[in-house]
Amino acid sequence: MGVVKILRLIDKARKGNDKAFIKLFQQYEADIFRTAFMYVKNQNDALDVVQETAYRSFKSIGNLNEPKYFKTWLIKIAISCALDMLRKQKKVVQMKPSVMELISEDVKEDIDLEVTLQELIELLDDDEKSVIVLRFYHDMTIKEVAGCLDIPLGTAKTILYRTLKRLRKELKGDDVYGQ
Repeated sequence: MGVVKILRLIDKARKGNDKAFIKLFQQYEADIFRTAFMYVKNQNDALDVVQETAYRSFKSIGNLNEPKYFKTWLIKIAISCALDMLRKQKKVVQMKPSVMELISEDVKEDIDLEVTLQELIELLDDDEKSVIVLRFYHDMTIKEVAGCLDIPLGTAKTILYRTLKRLRKELKGDDVYGQ
């Protein structure tokens, strides 16, 4: 869907057009689900976050100031919903399963990098995870990340660089990849 068409749909949705909002939301639903799943760690809770994001964004679409940041606005709502759910359920974000439980010894060398990265991301606190997810999973600039999370640009940079350094250290320390 082209940028002009999306902006037109946003304008219609802001004026109360339900069908336009549904089309817009469906455009970004997969991104919202992936973001939610990074936080809540299971499909059912992630789907609940998507539903809550749809509800909250539908109710507040009129408050969207910058239509060009619609996706960023949705992702911010999704992160907020996911964190609210975690707080409400008093879940621990760090539900890190052992690599050995996921695979057998004989296929240890063939570990999927994505699984390893997912485990590393699970080690992060909420602020660190939010910065990494927005920057690398949603390809936002660091300035967009700072705006989305309502934090100063310098703080976003500090969190990003500190977290990347920590992830590199963790990855190098992993006995699977260590030399």
